[in-house]
Amino acid sequence: MKLRYCWLLGAVLLWTGCGKEERREATSLCKVLGQKQAELAAINALEKDLLGSTRQWCDGIVNNGAGKGKALEENAASAKGLSQSAGVVASQLSQVRQAIYDQPLKQEYTEGVRSTLINQIMQRQKTLQEVRTALDASAAGFLGLAQSRAYKGDTYPPGIDKLNSLVSGYIGPEDAVGKAIADLKLKYSIQDAELAGKT
Repeated sequence: MKLRYCWLLGAVLLWTGCGKEERREATSLCKVLGQKQAELAAINALEKDLLGSTRQWCDGIVNNGAGKGKALEENAASAKGLSQSAGVVASQLSQVRQAIYDQPLKQEYTEGVRSTLINQIMQRQKTLQEVRTALDASAAGFLGLAQSRAYKGDTYPPGIDKLNSLVSGYIGPEDAVGKAIADLKLKYSIQDAELAGKT
């Protein structure tokens, strides 16, 4: 009987110890995500504005052609500027992703939350890179049309079609970090007061 009691007590202590470590990790991850939430919200707004502007610009070219003379140079400059902006947004996303990745996590649930966030950010970066590639190709295409004697002003570079397919159905990013924080707080009963201190 004593042996069974000791085994049960040991199991309870082990279980509560593991639960405590898991909760500590979740609280630590919540703090880091909370610190990055405002930064990511600003990046989300930039991305939404950038890809929305790109879509409008692209629609104008698809509907009206690339134009002639100075219009071609202006479109090439616009494509380059949009490409550079996409690079800036991707770089900012990379910094947030790295901060989340750098958290020393061992527990399955918190690792799963981190992995989901990192995958979502990487998918956004991949889209931004594809947009950059199409914009860079379009910029070169506009300059090529400007030097072509056969060009009549009613078409546009092939990169625009690729770009159009990337941005036409674009919907702004969700607040994935906010959702992750809410999930962690709910699962581990983490109070706001616990997140107020430093990590």
